[in-house]
Amino acid sequence: MTKDLPRVGIACNKAVYESYLAEVDLARLREFVDLHWKEFNEETSWDTAPQTSNQVKYEFIEFTKGLDALIVSHGSPRVDEHVLAASEKLSLVGELEGDRFAQRIDVEAASIRKIRTVDTTHGSSYPVAEWALAMILIGLRNAGAHFRQMITRQLWGTSEQRESLQEFAHNEELTGKSVGLIGAGYIGRRLIEFLKPFDVQLFVHDPYVPFELASSLGFTLTSLDVVLSQPDVVVCLAPLTPRTRGMIGRHEIDRIKSRAVFVNVSRGAIVDSTALIQRLEGGDLTACLDVFDPEPVPADSKIRQLPNVFLSPHIAGTSPRSRTRFFEEMVSELERHFSGHETLHNLTARTLANRRGEHGFVRADM
Repeated sequence: MTKDLPRVGIACNKAVYESYLAEVDLARLREFVDLHWKEFNEETSWDTAPQTSNQVKYEFIEFTKGLDALIVSHGSPRVDEHVLAASEKLSLVGELEGDRFAQRIDVEAASIRKIRTVDTTHGSSYPVAEWALAMILIGLRNAGAHFRQMITRQLWGTSEQRESLQEFAHNEELTGKSVGLIGAGYIGRRLIEFLKPFDVQLFVHDPYVPFELASSLGFTLTSLDVVLSQPDVVVCLAPLTPRTRGMIGRHEIDRIKSRAVFVNVSRGAIVDSTALIQRLEGGDLTACLDVFDPEPVPADSKIRQLPNVFLSPHIAGTSPRSRTRFFEEMVSELERHFSGHETLHNLTARTLANRRGEHGFVRADM
């Protein structure tokens, strides 16, 4: 039965296989491929390709021979020219998770051989978008300040307090507000879907988004200055690259209008932490931050003490469901590929250049 099915291999460590590959998705994949898994335990790094011994290289090449598609993740050796040359039937290589910069795949060599490369690292975008929405609502209601008061031994919420204190005056609805997004990649587009029922006015800064997408999703493409200075809520969804590190500095933070809410669910180092704290100390801005620079947030950091700040410890994208979604998305990509359709999440030289910030600021999924 299996001899007529495409032969697909998965190369990763045991932890990935046991926690990322749900049985329901494995069963779905086995319906249309002949599936094989081999455990590898090479060191994973964002910055360098796996260093592999000759023996492991040989084992990897032997494993990939005869495959029609290869899926790699944490633990896998690099899919280089030698691997590709030995795998004459290979038509697709997929990165499951944890390698946005393709340290495990020689994308250029694969492209030369007309081998499609895809990745599904965006699987964590779904919970990040959910948490971004939650933080928007928390910020508009000033819920962080109220929680700080509610866990003290003092009364909070008396009639007099409700009438006289600034904390209660800051109690806004999301419906009808204006929201600015810095980045409109996978996270941003998912967040836009969540925001539709609230009838918000959307401003987006993302130089890599086509005008057609802005029209179809109903947002206004504009400058970073407009996204910072005009909306009631500003959400940072940009990736961390050499170009975006420190992109939101003192000048940019000062452009955010008074009484606005600033949300960051991307990376802390994109924002000047000192400048943000100083602006927040003025009391006219509310911040909801899942990320900060440095992380973990130091115990003595001023950001922990400010009443107009809500903090979470970089939890937005780390739900158990997000882990299995990486593989669920990859199974769908394989199904498209072997059905003769176009894959959705192609990994190309341009994609990698965008992710590395080699062409300026990029969208959140790049």
